Amino acid sequence: MSSSSEEEDPTSPGPTDPNSSTPPVGPTPQAQSALESLSQILGEPFSPSLSLLDDTHIANSITIRLRQPLSGAGDDNICRWLYDTFQSSDPQLQLAVLKFLPTLAGVYLIRAVSRKPLAGFEAVLLALYAHVTKSRAGQPVTVTIPDLSHPSLYHETTAKMKTKNIATELHIAVLSPVLEPQGTVRSTKRGRIVGVALELYYSKISQMPVSSKLDLCEFCEVWAGQYDHLSNKNNGNVDEGSNSSINDASSDVSISGVGCIKRSVREECGEKGGRIPLPWELLQPCLRILAHCVLAPTNLKELKAAAMAAVQSLHVRALHDIDPQAILATESLLKLGKREMESINEASDSIVSSDFQDTPESLVVFSN
Repeated sequence: MSSSSEEEDPTSPGPTDPNSSTPPVGPTPQAQSALESLSQILGEPFSPSLSLLDDTHIANSITIRLRQPLSGAGDDNICRWLYDTFQSSDPQLQLAVLKFLPTLAGVYLIRAVSRKPLAGFEAVLLALYAHVTKSRAGQPVTVTIPDLSHPSLYHETTAKMKTKNIATELHIAVLSPVLEPQGTVRSTKRGRIVGVALELYYSKISQMPVSSKLDLCEFCEVWAGQYDHLSNKNNGNVDEGSNSSINDASSDVSISGVGCIKRSVREECGEKGGRIPLPWELLQPCLRILAHCVLAPTNLKELKAAAMAAVQSLHVRALHDIDPQAILATESLLKLGKREMESINEASDSIVSSDFQDTPESLVVFSN
């Protein structure tokens, strides 16, 4: 993403010093106005001090409305509220809207396959797409990679380095190409528009709550359309070690988190299983988000296990579609995730072992 889009607003209030006598800064007038309009839409009062980004009750209320069978239409008040709220200049309000992107995109892509009118969902997605298009100013997102034809940069010849570093210029990978303005969501551009919105979500992922990330993991499994085949060990196509890592991690969390599709989504998908087209422009940002969930330095086993289950579903789908790019990406992430799970388990075992060794012998009880 453009570096300018990720910079913090210098006029925004900083963190409150607990030792300072200055009272904490309250919600901005824009945030209060957004909260009042949301209260009218949902038909329930909210305290003016609530945070739209962090409040669990508000998040659940909006998520339920987004998952309703008739949601996403042109006259959907929740979609209109999300659209108007994101158009504000308040960064916190924009983050509050991004929090619901996994649910909105998940429900939208499942229903779009059946060609249902979803003007409300599409208006929000186009607003996110337009925001990214403007922030990039016609530039692609690229990354420079080393010249892989040499063992290292020290093996390049002196003559080549004296002229022009052609190797550096020729080895530029495009993560996201130049964006073209879009006024409507056509079927041929749907994956691109949703993918760009997910790229924006990824750029702010460190500020997204865990529940939002779990929603994305859930819908990635639904989109892959392979969650019912994981119990068969994916017909032997996926490393059994990856399966065991996921199972070990999921055994310590609640059933609502890992590999379980919520009832509303199952009813929405029906017998088709929610399978949707997964072009690389949509799959790549999904995998980047899942990689953050798997590899981020956190002890949230529920999130890591849910992300691993989603990656494994996408890997099965890639094998089914014979998509070499997707196979390589998902298999690599599965191996990295397996190592992460093993390191977490080893760390937990070492902590338990040290606690046991530090326990006085008089307090250790052995049962027959």
